[in-house]
Amino acid sequence: MTPAFERTITAGPDDIDGLGHVNNAVWVRWIQDMATAHWQAVAEAADIDAYIWVVVRHEIDYLGNVGPGETINARTWVDPAGPKGARFDRHVEFKGQDGKVKVRAKTTWAIIDRLNGRVIRVPQSVAMPFLKGGER
Repeated sequence: MTPAFERTITAGPDDIDGLGHVNNAVWVRWIQDMATAHWQAVAEAADIDAYIWVVVRHEIDYLGNVGPGETINARTWVDPAGPKGARFDRHVEFKGQDGKVKVRAKTTWAIIDRLNGRVIRVPQSVAMPFLKGGER
């Protein structure tokens, strides 16, 4: 299995909607934050400077609620199949303190060359650290 990147998140007052739980838009932000943190932790500094990722698709299953002050374990990993041209699929799971998955997502990201602003094929050198695991 492809190595995962994990961190804990605590729902703050600004994350809560009128129903008393984490708002759907916050989950989307956390999905993006997890992808960015994983990129920053694993990618080479030169690659971080050279490329930027953009979301082209989100698939999100909302399976449970998280209230104010609750802590969740967030876990993300890239699809073990690797990149598909310019795209890379990423998975994210958020588990509550009860151990149950609250939100599960699959997102598709495309890589852009910062120098010319164009979508490019994911370089193998960029993909490999995420498929093999480990942090810089």
